[in-house]
Amino acid sequence: MSTTVDTAFAPVAFTEGAVKELLKLKDQQEISEDFGLRVGVEGGGCSGMSYILGFDQKKDGDQEFIIEGIKVFMHKAHQMYLMGMQVDWQDGLNSRGFTFSNPNANSTCGCGTSFSV
Repeated sequence: MSTTVDTAFAPVAFTEGAVKELLKLKDQQEISEDFGLRVGVEGGGCSGMSYILGFDQKKDGDQEFIIEGIKVFMHKAHQMYLMGMQVDWQDGLNSRGFTFSNPNANSTCGCGTSFSV
């Protein structure tokens, strides 16, 4: 059974820019309250693992966090790869999109969405 965990114990953090962009996307795409932001990892990418970031429904094995007012779902097994990670939103001339600062990553690829541990 999934549980909701206090923000103080959330494995990831969002910058102010990321929160603003996530709330904007949720509003623009008219995402229902049944959905939350899925943060996780999957095998693949140039460095071996890729980040998952998108709105989704709760699944078996998920924990639920409320981070900066955003409902976040994360599978328990992904926490060891993402503990302490910060998600940011870049909106500059050279880069635009979400970036991931993960203290658990031994290496990352140039795209910034793939890493190895």
